[in-house]
Amino acid sequence: MEDAWRDEDENVASMFGSDEDSGSQIPTQAQSLVEGSGAVMVSELKPIADVDYLQELLAIQQQGPRSIGFFGTRNMGFMHQELIEILSYAMVITKNHIYTSGASGTNAAVIRGALRAEKPELLTVILPQSLEKQPPESQELLSKVQNVIEKPQNDHLPLIEASRLCNMDIISQVQQVICFAFHDSRLLMETCQEAKNLRKIVTLFYLD
Repeated sequence: MEDAWRDEDENVASMFGSDEDSGSQIPTQAQSLVEGSGAVMVSELKPIADVDYLQELLAIQQQGPRSIGFFGTRNMGFMHQELIEILSYAMVITKNHIYTSGASGTNAAVIRGALRAEKPELLTVILPQSLEKQPPESQELLSKVQNVIEKPQNDHLPLIEASRLCNMDIISQVQQVICFAFHDSRLLMETCQEAKNLRKIVTLFYLD
């Protein structure tokens, strides 16, 4: 991770497009905020240009450590990944247990941040398929994670279907969901809706 923040145009996210633009880009996960009473509150951010949004994210945590599921697009700029890495680090050092998957983009940033916190027991990565199905760069990062759960029984499924099952598994194990997505990231939106249906606290950040 570089020492200095890199200047990026505030519209950097739009240069990458959404997860739906390419068949090879499978979205990983999703959300939007639900309190237990059923009242729905959605946190929404436009393309992130500075670190101010970290205050908004950290304000989510009001009631002590939780199990938190991180979901998000693979397609995001360098600054977004740095900020997510910092958020993940902050969540782990405050004793939250982080759950995520093993894709590039959001998931990789979450994993890097959690690893920096040096509390390996507070990071769980659930893969949609077996480890061998992950790209080489993901396998290298995952080799540093203590708790990796593989799903070889899903190897015969298309990745998007395996990812949908993986997302549901993560949701079932967490109290809160944080997601970074584009408005047309269909799998992420479905995941958020499922989390809301299960009365999870869900916060969705839009990148477009």
